[in-house]
Amino acid sequence: MKAKEIRDLTASQMQEKEADFKKELFNLRFQLATGQLENTARLKQVRKNIARIKTIVRERQLENNK
Repeated sequence: MKAKEIRDLTASQMQEKEADFKKELFNLRFQLATGQLENTARLKQVRKNIARIKTIVRERQLENNK
């Protein structure tokens, strides 16, 4: 998910996406621990998506405080 796509979402949609990504990350870590994970690059993608969402949420918070 690109930052531009995330910026087009509302705050509630971003929270929902973040929760979805966190669930996916949990499942990926579980698969990694049990040796069932095939696409290890997906871990990095999901972590970066979570970070992008958190960054944009924080940017909006700072913008609203001004």
